[in-house]
Amino acid sequence: MPKTYAIGDIHGGFNALKELIEKLPLQTQDTLIFLGDYVDGWSDSPKVISYLMQLKNNYTCIFIKGNHDQLLLDYFKNNSMPEQWLHHGGKSTIDAYKNIDSKTKKQHQEFLENLTPYHIDAKNRLFVHAGFTNIKGPSLEYFPEMLHWDRTLWETALVTSNSINLEQKIYPKRLLLFSEIYIGHTPTTRIDQFKPMKAANVWNIDTGAAFKGSLSAIEIGHKTIFQSSPVYKLYPNEKGRN
Repeated sequence: MPKTYAIGDIHGGFNALKELIEKLPLQTQDTLIFLGDYVDGWSDSPKVISYLMQLKNNYTCIFIKGNHDQLLLDYFKNNSMPEQWLHHGGKSTIDAYKNIDSKTKKQHQEFLENLTPYHIDAKNRLFVHAGFTNIKGPSLEYFPEMLHWDRTLWETALVTSNSINLEQKIYPKRLLLFSEIYIGHTPTTRIDQFKPMKAANVWNIDTGAAFKGSLSAIEIGHKTIFQSSPVYKLYPNEKGRN
């Protein structure tokens, strides 16, 4: 039976990515859905993208766009370097690309240009980096960039989970659109959770790999969780985004 795995934010942690993929009991018919933010944080952002490009030759891979991926694409296309981006991992990525040849950079730019904003599978499960704000769904998002910047969907799910009954009229309409929603973007470690966690019907797979957490994956059928070592331990001479 084919399985689907959702993988959280990587943030340049190639060592963690490789370790995690090797832990997954992958079969050729399986699907890997990466929830975005492949870059910025640890020093191996170019290695991460090259590895993902190779991985899709062996498995069905769906690559969602994250906000950090868009920031790197803006840098490639326009030499854009916002101070906030540099402070939140962009500088490590720029430094890493100083030793990368122009052909590889071009290939990586094309990879970033082809990232998908979101994915909905045959069982009406949504995969998106951050969230969405339109109560009719991501396809009608007024500001498409919110798909990789929003935090309100996760915050809504957290406060809804134990306080509002599904049948109540005040139940958030966004949470009724899909059977399940899988996101990254907002680390669960912010609320002292170090494994993927569920709130309402939203699964957050970002377990703080850019900081002190691990890189995580979840097999969405049985909800089996796989994790790398804490990423900072794989980069002992770096700070990541800490």
